[in-house]
Amino acid sequence: MIGFFQYLFLKNKKKHTMDLVTPSIGLVFWSTISFALLFFLLTKFAWKPITAALLEREESIDKALKAAENARIQMEKLSSDNEILLNQARVERDAMLKEAGEMKDNIIAQAKKSAADEGAKIVANAKASIEQEKIAAMNELKTQVALLSVDMAEKILRKKMDDRLQQEAFVNENLKSISLN
Repeated sequence: MIGFFQYLFLKNKKKHTMDLVTPSIGLVFWSTISFALLFFLLTKFAWKPITAALLEREESIDKALKAAENARIQMEKLSSDNEILLNQARVERDAMLKEAGEMKDNIIAQAKKSAADEGAKIVANAKASIEQEKIAAMNELKTQVALLSVDMAEKILRKKMDDRLQQEAFVNENLKSISLN
């Protein structure tokens, strides 16, 4: 029985091989109509929306590329603007530091000058005060000497001593007893 099926199979195989090489007219006709109908349906319902979606996608990609290019240009501009601003800020900072240094030096110089002037005034006032006190002390001393001289003369005149040695001893004795206040 296996031999019979092999015979049928080989016989049908030769027949099918020929059918594949030479299709029948009905098959070609229905295939063409099916293809035309499918092509019509695809162009009517699918081709236009697909084409529109592709065009829309292409436009959105173009817009995105243009936006990215604009953003890149703006970033370059901002970067250069930032660099310019940074350089200006550095220059201003350096100028401010220089000005602050000059102000510091001026303040220190003014403080030194003010301190020197104050010191000179204090020294001048002290010298004047010392000079006034010296003059006052000299006047006081002159007054004391004058009073002592008058007291001595008065005592000498009262005692009227005849002997010069007695007078000198008397004056020395009185000088020892007088204290200078």
